[in-house]
Amino acid sequence: MYTRQQVAGTIDHAVLKPFTTRQDVIDNAKMCDERQVATMCVRPCDVAPAAEQLKDSKVDVSVVVGFPHGGNCTRIKAAEAGLAIEHGAREIDMVWNIGRFLSGDFDYVQKDIEAVVAEAKPNGVLVKVIMETCWLTGEQVAEGCKICRAAGADFVKTSTGFGDGPATPEVIDIMIKTVGDTMGVKASGGVRSWETAVGYLKQGCKRLGVGSTEKVLDGATDDGGNEGY
Repeated sequence: MYTRQQVAGTIDHAVLKPFTTRQDVIDNAKMCDERQVATMCVRPCDVAPAAEQLKDSKVDVSVVVGFPHGGNCTRIKAAEAGLAIEHGAREIDMVWNIGRFLSGDFDYVQKDIEAVVAEAKPNGVLVKVIMETCWLTGEQVAEGCKICRAAGADFVKTSTGFGDGPATPEVIDIMIKTVGDTMGVKASGGVRSWETAVGYLKQGCKRLGVGSTEKVLDGATDDGGNEGY
């Protein structure tokens, strides 16, 4: 059985819509504090107000880098990460360069991740790599996970939520079998119910990317159970 508190502690609450206002950031930060999620994941321009709102909270601020397509030049990704850390980000969810990966330029992809890791690690900041697995075969997912590990990232993550598909149990299984012994795995995209959230946690995920956090957490019964979960 998972309790609401346990599941909440794995959630990175996503506030990433292009039309997000400053008031939306404030309101979502208050909700994150009330629900005691792991982090509130925001756009780079929203790190400072989110950090200010959560400064007395146990909830950290995470930020997306190279979002949503990952095509930014490496120096820009590194600079974006560094500035976000200055503004109060404690975790980074970077989008890797999927086009370069699909081109077979694995060295470029690894160095791209390493540049962000180099900004994060001296500051004790975690790095999660968004692989956008909807555009990858199972074999490519496994190969990509190994590159992320070699680059020094802390987590591999399935999706931005802006691609052609969400996380799937099949992809999570590949990720966990490939790097789950040394890295965290984050399911993101399509996590909209208590059942889905707990299903991924039971598979071995350490984090969940969720936009509809209140709906997910309110899907549990008081004892933490729900249809067998």
